[in-house]
Amino acid sequence: MKWLVVLVALVALSECVHKMPLIKGKSARQNLKEKGLWEEYRKKYPYNPAAKFDTSGTESMTNDADVSKNERELSYYGVVSIGNPPQSFSVIFDTGSSNLWVPSVYCSSQACENHRRFNPAQSSTFKWGDQTLSIQYGTGSMTGYLGSDTVMVGGISVANQVFGLSETEASFMAYMQADGILGLAFQSIASDNVVPVFNNMINQGLVSEPLFSVYLSGDGAQGSEVVFGGTDPSHYTGSIAWIPLSSATYWQINMDSVTVNGQTVACSGGCQAIIDTGTSLIVGPTSDISNLNSWVGASTNQYGDAIVNCQNIQSMPDVTFTLNGNAFTVPASAYVSQSSSGCLTGFGQGGSTQLWILGDVFIREYYAIFNAQSQYIGLAKSV
Repeated sequence: MKWLVVLVALVALSECVHKMPLIKGKSARQNLKEKGLWEEYRKKYPYNPAAKFDTSGTESMTNDADVSKNERELSYYGVVSIGNPPQSFSVIFDTGSSNLWVPSVYCSSQACENHRRFNPAQSSTFKWGDQTLSIQYGTGSMTGYLGSDTVMVGGISVANQVFGLSETEASFMAYMQADGILGLAFQSIASDNVVPVFNNMINQGLVSEPLFSVYLSGDGAQGSEVVFGGTDPSHYTGSIAWIPLSSATYWQINMDSVTVNGQTVACSGGCQAIIDTGTSLIVGPTSDISNLNSWVGASTNQYGDAIVNCQNIQSMPDVTFTLNGNAFTVPASAYVSQSSSGCLTGFGQGGSTQLWILGDVFIREYYAIFNAQSQYIGLAKSV
């Protein structure tokens, strides 16, 4: 009988841990390249990943390279459903924003015309809110309305979730493979103070622990996933380093330094960093990134891309990011991307901001655990 009780408890616990598979697809950048529009597009809309973390009071994001979560050429997204009967949408799970939104049938922007659109009239459980929604982007904005309905995420049914229904969308989103975005940052930065999806999972007792974890595969491998309510030990090895948040807005932590061959090349004296699944690169202040790229042997072109000789990857140095006293090393094989047009580093300039953004280039190397209750981030070596 004792073992039966334990077994039942374990089954109940496992039922509160839910895995959301992430699918790899083409990024907006790749779609633009295939249409011969990329060069013109990036001249018109300069890449500004740090615009996402504008502190002007409205939640902001930037151009395709951020929200499409590319591996220079790849994007990661998962499928959720909204309403009853359910309507399915592909969304980017973004720890750098806090709102859930999808296109609606009331949107006539080009970006909505080639994506799935939510129809409130076809859901028996949908309710309109009394607020509008506006999220600023580096290359435009998304505007719309708020409503609430049942949202299904990785087998978890979240009741009365407030979400955005877009009425207009920035032009670059027409080239995104995902339909919308599901934010996983804190309510403090949510537009209109909307309660984020994961907060509602916790409040409604739908997860066994108040944390979620992210595994991003690289080199064409499958298996990327978000786990709600726990972790997947098969995706990491060794011990987990727990790092306290310095700000419960984004998933922001203290970074001590960035070093190459034992020499501090950036973040001298310490700085702030954000672990962000919604940014593809590792982004930092312009001067720091220029110095870092120089140290690893890269030259920067007119668009800010850091170019390296593909033949030199094996001899290029590791880069170490020290976070709250813990060293996390990223080898050249991880921070250099190869394509038919050449090789680029994954270090991007963030303009005037002093924030560092540790995006997918970093997260592919380190399994990331986000504990909302204790306000810690856990990092362990990915396998």
